[in-house]
Amino acid sequence: MNMSEIAKQAEAVLKHNDLGNWTRPVPGVYPHQWLWDSCFIAMGWANFNVKRAETEILSLLRGQWRNGMMPHMIFSGDRDNSKHLPKMWDSRLSPYAPDDVATSGITQPPLVAQAVSYIGQKMSASQRKRFYKKVLPHLVAYHTWLYEERDPHNQGLVILIHPWETGLDDTPPWMEAMHSHSKPLWIKLIELSRADKIIEKLRRDTRQMPADERASTVESLMLYNITRRLRRKAYDSDKIMAHSHFLIEDLFFNAILIRNNQLLKNIASEVRVSLPNNLLSSMNKASKALDELWDDKSELYFSRYFISRDFILQPTIATLMPLYSGAITKKRAEKLVELLHRHDMFAANYPIPTVPLSSPHFHHRRYWQGPTWLNTNWLVYDGLLRYGYLEEAELIKRKSLELIAKSGFHEYFSSVDGYGAGVVPFSWTAALALVLEKA
Repeated sequence: MNMSEIAKQAEAVLKHNDLGNWTRPVPGVYPHQWLWDSCFIAMGWANFNVKRAETEILSLLRGQWRNGMMPHMIFSGDRDNSKHLPKMWDSRLSPYAPDDVATSGITQPPLVAQAVSYIGQKMSASQRKRFYKKVLPHLVAYHTWLYEERDPHNQGLVILIHPWETGLDDTPPWMEAMHSHSKPLWIKLIELSRADKIIEKLRRDTRQMPADERASTVESLMLYNITRRLRRKAYDSDKIMAHSHFLIEDLFFNAILIRNNQLLKNIASEVRVSLPNNLLSSMNKASKALDELWDDKSELYFSRYFISRDFILQPTIATLMPLYSGAITKKRAEKLVELLHRHDMFAANYPIPTVPLSSPHFHHRRYWQGPTWLNTNWLVYDGLLRYGYLEEAELIKRKSLELIAKSGFHEYFSSVDGYGAGVVPFSWTAALALVLEKA
């Protein structure tokens, strides 16, 4: 496929997955609306239908909780697709959950300001100001919630309470943290009896793709167990923080938040609205606090445990995400760019693998443990451009589009041979193909 053919087919994918006011990632496995999916998807729509892009963002806001939280999932009203997950989360337990839609009880990478800013650049000045004024109170409420409820010591780094909040569901640092806690008895019994092999056959995702491309069944059950614990606390941040050791200052999430803080400031400035002083104070602390996640010994950034302050010494795609944040020095940025050229790190045939090639966790087709995803590629690409690393940015753009030309609009791709993995046709892959093609 040439570039114009990729763009044409990408538009067709978004139209195929369009449900009117929001876009499902793909039919079947992912029938609901996901937070960061819709942010990337809206950016794709903006390249050929800016009004539809605006609608995608407004549809996300219908799920916002009264305390400002933006949930990572808004469940489809389709009865066939809305039985198990809404019951599992039971968001109505929280007094802050919306009354008219069912959602999850956790959040996801805060990319709404990024999407809003991108869409705004495709609008006329008057359209942009109207759009910004409409969404700004929601953005302010969301960022305020993140710092008020997830930064209890007011230090600038927010805490995540579930691996799914990272968006990188089975990423090695979180899997290490999860395995460091004892498994509940019921999961141990399932594992000992090998009943996990039976459960695997019932999984919806592994019916449509190979099991070795997904998180293991035992890990999926452990993730579900964390969800149950949060539900028992009715998603009350104070209760969760007081009785959980599974609290992590996640590098990936915080780097994304820092960049979106700046974009939120830009949006507010354009419509001449002053942000609350307490939010501005938290934002300023955040940019400086990112330095605390730098390990001088390895010269890498890592996530860390909130309680012990120990780093989780597992480099992943998150290691590169401070480039997207825009908050690090040129010297540190140069250190990260070097990793893109190292064959023991991220210099794969089809960059950027989600864990280093030399990692014991690396598997070139297993979910967030080695494949290449277009969304993380775009985040690094965007950071490289802003730091002036044009050659590296162009390589990522070219290789990303090559993946689509070679394998189509897959969920993710082998970083070794470029073949598609996961489900297809995947909306954010199509959306970001349009973003990259227009860049």
